[in-house]
Amino acid sequence: MSDMLMFFVFVCCLRLGRRCALLLSVVLSGLLGIMSCLSNSPSAFPFLRLCQGSTLAGVFLSSYIARLEWCDPPHRLMVSMVSGFFAVFAELLLPGFAVLCRDWPVLQAVATLPLLLLLSYWCCTSVFPESPRWLMATSQIPQAKKCLQSFSVRNGVCVSDELYPAETLLSEIDEVFPEDIQPEYHHVVELRHTRVIWKNCLILGFTLFIGTGIQYCFTRNLHIYSPHFYFSYFLRVLTGALACIFLCVSVDRFGRRGMLLLAAIVTGLSSLLLLALTQYLHGGLVLVLSVVGLLSSQALAMLSVFFGSEVMPTVVRGGTLGLIMAAGCVGMAASSLMELQNNGGYFLHHVIFASFAVLSVLCIMLLPESKHKPLPDSLKDGERQRRPPLFLSRMNRDNPPLLRTQPHSSEYNRDNYSRLVTATKKMLAKDALPYKISISPQAPLLASNGTAPDANDDSS
Repeated sequence: MSDMLMFFVFVCCLRLGRRCALLLSVVLSGLLGIMSCLSNSPSAFPFLRLCQGSTLAGVFLSSYIARLEWCDPPHRLMVSMVSGFFAVFAELLLPGFAVLCRDWPVLQAVATLPLLLLLSYWCCTSVFPESPRWLMATSQIPQAKKCLQSFSVRNGVCVSDELYPAETLLSEIDEVFPEDIQPEYHHVVELRHTRVIWKNCLILGFTLFIGTGIQYCFTRNLHIYSPHFYFSYFLRVLTGALACIFLCVSVDRFGRRGMLLLAAIVTGLSSLLLLALTQYLHGGLVLVLSVVGLLSSQALAMLSVFFGSEVMPTVVRGGTLGLIMAAGCVGMAASSLMELQNNGGYFLHHVIFASFAVLSVLCIMLLPESKHKPLPDSLKDGERQRRPPLFLSRMNRDNPPLLRTQPHSSEYNRDNYSRLVTATKKMLAKDALPYKISISPQAPLLASNGTAPDANDDSS
């Protein structure tokens, strides 16, 4: 039920936009949090908490997608991982607040207070503006131009052209889109007509399901060394912080697909070794394998969400990322179900997720690479994505080294070239040139009879 409510909030991101979805989720979660604080019924409190958790997913998704669409390709990973560090910091503070509050309603009120502060985004548009990329992808041109102009004003960037001060760089948008264009919205149902987008969404949802569900197989071994709840909790949070650092250092260098493949391989190997050799391994080695597996599974889950947000098109990014995250919630629900059953069926749970981890290695090979590439906006852009080769192809052996030519470095700049083309079109379309070349009249060098003018004067 929580997954269905969460998916409904995600679908709203397609139609309402990132800003409206965030404000709607904040309002609903704040109201449900206040109702949970004032509730005295033992049955109503879990239900309200369930509904609030579903609406909080909309806050996470809309802010995650908006951050991704505001950034350029070199800074997308770092901005997303910084938000992961804030989440780790919040999890570290949660046990301290629980000790200080000592009561569920008080702790609920403390957790709801920051949500009420987020309502200030409603009045201040500049703090959390709408995504210009989503506005352009859905053909909302007036709103997109207004948003881009506000960005340029706040950043202190001059949007006037040096050659023609009356024209702005935003005139390129007017040339691409007609004046009477209508907004176009897309739904997740349209994925049934796609092949590459649906395949990527299914694979990344599968990897996120494995990354969240297999963590219980590693945290269960931690209870042997300390019966206290805080040991496994803080160790899981610290491994999450280490996973963020690991992704920040390695993903931009080795690529999204390569690091996702490495995380899946390490997770599968750790799970298989613990499954087959736990009774024969030393206690310290079991602890090391559990920590390594927990670290790699958290890196697998984080990178699956980030990778999914990059390869999904802008027009359906909210719904497809919602499907991926819903699959991750199913994995977390499987771990919670094992704890409620007092570890009943743990061996079968471990065998299934270890097998899935090995299977995911083959599925990841089918994913494209999105490192330093622009985000796909339309469904056609998402369908054009192709997986790169696993190994670099060798040079042709018939090409001798002495005859091998080195390609010259190109100084091509897409933005400057588009501006030059636009300026050239405007110059050719104008009736009057910006300057007029005047040619002074001169006497011909030769007269009609073939003699110079000075020679005729001398003869006379």
